[in-house]
Amino acid sequence: QVQLVESGGGSVQPGGSLRLSCVDSVSSLLRNAIGWYRQAPGKQRELVAMITRTGNTNYTNSVKGRFNIVLGSGKKEVFLEMNSLRPEDTAVYYCKAEYRQQLFHPTPTTDYWGQGTQVTVSS
Repeated sequence: QVQLVESGGGSVQPGGSLRLSCVDSVSSLLRNAIGWYRQAPGKQRELVAMITRTGNTNYTNSVKGRFNIVLGSGKKEVFLEMNSLRPEDTAVYYCKAEYRQQLFHPTPTTDYWGQGTQVTVSS
């Protein structure tokens, strides 16, 4: 069973930086992609950044040039490096991993979520 454990959230002033970490307990070849979503109060959960098994990345427009998603050396851990943080980045950040159900077929897939970590950007 895939378990995702996040860490690294906290409070920071505007313009500051934080680095989030997510550890995937399984990290097998069945994983299509892993990354981060966020949910601010009163808003829907939205994609922040994802990285695929081949290393392709995808970022939401509002974080391009400020955030960077990186896989750890063993690919069990994924980091979200967040720079030039803004108050509108305040949210609970969730790690998500997408796993295929069969090795040689990209679909169907199963999504796994972490418990979330709070990021607050405020002066």
